[in-house]
Amino acid sequence: MHAINVHIVTTVLPSVVQEIGGLQWYAWSTTLFVVGSIIGAALSVKLMASSTARATMVGALLVFALGTLVCATATGMPAMLLGRTVQGLGGGIMGALSYTLIRMVFPPYLWPRAIALVSGMWGIATLSGPAVGGLFAQSGHWRWAFWSLLPLLAAQILLVCRQLRPERMLLPSSAAASGIAGRQIALLALSVLLIAAASVLSGVALQSLCVAAGLAVGVWALHIERSATAKLLPRGGASLQHPLGKLYVVVALLLMGSMTEIFVPYFLQHLHGLQPLTAGYVTALLAGGWSLASILFSGKSGSTVRRLLVVGPGMGAVGLAVLALVMPMQAPWVLGACALALTCIGLGVGMAWPHVLNAIMHSADHSDADVAASAITTVQLYGMAVGAALVGLVVNAIGVGTQTESAALGSAALWLFGLFALFPAISVFYTRRFLKLTVM
Repeated sequence: MHAINVHIVTTVLPSVVQEIGGLQWYAWSTTLFVVGSIIGAALSVKLMASSTARATMVGALLVFALGTLVCATATGMPAMLLGRTVQGLGGGIMGALSYTLIRMVFPPYLWPRAIALVSGMWGIATLSGPAVGGLFAQSGHWRWAFWSLLPLLAAQILLVCRQLRPERMLLPSSAAASGIAGRQIALLALSVLLIAAASVLSGVALQSLCVAAGLAVGVWALHIERSATAKLLPRGGASLQHPLGKLYVVVALLLMGSMTEIFVPYFLQHLHGLQPLTAGYVTALLAGGWSLASILFSGKSGSTVRRLLVVGPGMGAVGLAVLALVMPMQAPWVLGACALALTCIGLGVGMAWPHVLNAIMHSADHSDADVAASAITTVQLYGMAVGAALVGLVVNAIGVGTQTESAALGSAALWLFGLFALFPAISVFYTRRFLKLTVM
């Protein structure tokens, strides 16, 4: 449900802003969704420890349904943004629980496979999300893209009630005794909001100041984390000197680079004249490649894993660089090149993804295992939120919302994808530093 919703919204957003306005808030739809998800993910372990997996998951689905209802009835961008925030809260809890339950259900040697299957759900979303969003957008009924989720959410609740047995899905009492990392959660949310706020300010100086303040607040959250009693990350996760810290940085950087996909449908529709359905499916190749590579490469071990951890992010950087070069061009082969570049980005991230997450689970102390698992989603979402905010900042700074000429839009695409290719490239550096400290 979480993954399908992401692809539906990515596909229908151009139609949404055309009807209710708010193009300057385009990227905020994703930013606030992820801010809500960060809060939900950070609270998930505490909620499950205080109750059961069944009750926590059902509650998350109900919150998600409420947000979907608000989106379906939105008459302006403020209501849409509120609905997306509520959706994110429920989705964050579900996403974090998926990794926590992997540790509880499967033996360690199956963790990479289980992680790959979770990633594989994005493959199902790749097929269904753009179809649902694109068909409704093309017919002029984008609201029904949200309404169609509600009966599926009801079916999901019935499935959870049937399959998750409370007596078999309990966390240790130590998890219940731990407090909520309220200060760190609040600071991370504030960090994302400050960075996102820069995209709606005028003037380079104010925008730069806002971004700097947001990043500073993020660093402050990490500083507090190191000495806090209630932890958001496992021990070592907030330090770049520790293997866990390096791995969490890699997770964040990979997600930041992939967030450029939220503007791919916009460029495909306005630069190359694609219909919403077609643009949605081309964009979904990134997620499809991610899912396929995760499943295909999750069973690898030894030296092959070490190579995948370096080659994968490198492929992601190359894919973004190619996308930056070909998206502005006007030629019959450009659409195929864009599709190939998006697939390359997805394959690159996907082949490394299950092994990065598996390394996190194995690098944490046993007492921090549950925190390490749930923190994966928190860091992943923070990377998505900062990435989405920076995407919005770059796009608005270039002036995409005021440009209609192909040359101007092409220049914006070049700068956007070119700059964001740096993030997976930097993740290669931290991956290599991690591998120097670890035998896999």
